[in-house]
Amino acid sequence: MKSLKDCALIFSMILSLFLLSVSCSNQKNNDQKKLFEKIVDGKQVTLFTLENSKGVKVTLTNYGGKIVNAWIPDRNGKMADIILGFNTIEEYVKGSKSFGATVGRYANRIAKGTFTLDGVAYQLPINNGPNCLHSGPNGFNTKVFDAKEIETPQGKTVEMHYISPDGENGFPGTFDFYVTFNLTEKNELVINYKATTDKPTVFNITNHSYFNLKGEGKGEVTGIEVVVNGDSIAEVANNEMIPTGIIRNILNTPMDFKTPRLVGKDIDADYDQLKYGGGYDHSWVLNKKQKGELSFTASAYDPENGRFMEVFTTEPAVQFFTGNSLNGSQIGKSGVNYGKRSGFCFETQHYPDSPNHPNFPSTVLRPGETFASTTIYKFSVK
Repeated sequence: MKSLKDCALIFSMILSLFLLSVSCSNQKNNDQKKLFEKIVDGKQVTLFTLENSKGVKVTLTNYGGKIVNAWIPDRNGKMADIILGFNTIEEYVKGSKSFGATVGRYANRIAKGTFTLDGVAYQLPINNGPNCLHSGPNGFNTKVFDAKEIETPQGKTVEMHYISPDGENGFPGTFDFYVTFNLTEKNELVINYKATTDKPTVFNITNHSYFNLKGEGKGEVTGIEVVVNGDSIAEVANNEMIPTGIIRNILNTPMDFKTPRLVGKDIDADYDQLKYGGGYDHSWVLNKKQKGELSFTASAYDPENGRFMEVFTTEPAVQFFTGNSLNGSQIGKSGVNYGKRSGFCFETQHYPDSPNHPNFPSTVLRPGETFASTTIYKFSVK
């Protein structure tokens, strides 16, 4: 039997190792944060860290409301960052604006960059062929949000706030927007959106993180198994990816993900919608019992390492995108060029081009109304 002195010595050693580990972790966090401390467009940019007791860690920057890292364990407990992106704020400013970003005022595409609301026509920037994508070149993904850490009943939360002025990028109304990020002990990254306006406007908000469950920079995502809880998509007309207005049933087609399907199995199939997108880049209409319910949306599983990701949202659709347009021009955190299909997105949102399709769920927000939406990314292993 060990003496009290021996036990005290062992306890002291364990405590010292724990404190050393915490100190090293804090030092790493501080070192990374320094790479994001910069004035951009006259406002302070920084890095926030959310970490739970299980070692899962998510970092965020208020430049574009972006998720920078998500350190997630595999079935053997090995941690890997599964978010595509960059190591410094300078690289985010110079590089692709969509990586990890909060996208608005209108995410996805609007045909010809035009829509009519209450009899008034509005013109948006054209930046994707003849169309507007993600509100143009200066959308929310390029803005410096006001941000702070707040304590909530769910624990430490990062709150970001941006006021989009009336007429910004052609959109009517002053759009007062909040997004919060919270990491739970269940390994859930909970994202809450809230917005009001002083004039009738249209909006569509999403997060545009690229995930790779093998780890950032570890190659294509064609080997993951995906489920999407939808029987139909917003059919697109051609490779401009603008909806026709038809909701197309895709059960028993190469786009049917109601049961687990390897991404690479049919991604290059002879199917018109896949040809138009160069792979998966479509809006799945989610199966919901009632409008606005928080329900299962999609999942992704890496059979090799066991990482499993589930998505839940109150939104009516999810844009499942397999990074078909990534072309190697962006060099990521690990020094690897992000090639075609090196990441996938689950962008919870409304349908593309909704303002021009009265049969789609409305994206109109009016004075006196409050938009509120929740999306959850939950991580585990199988």
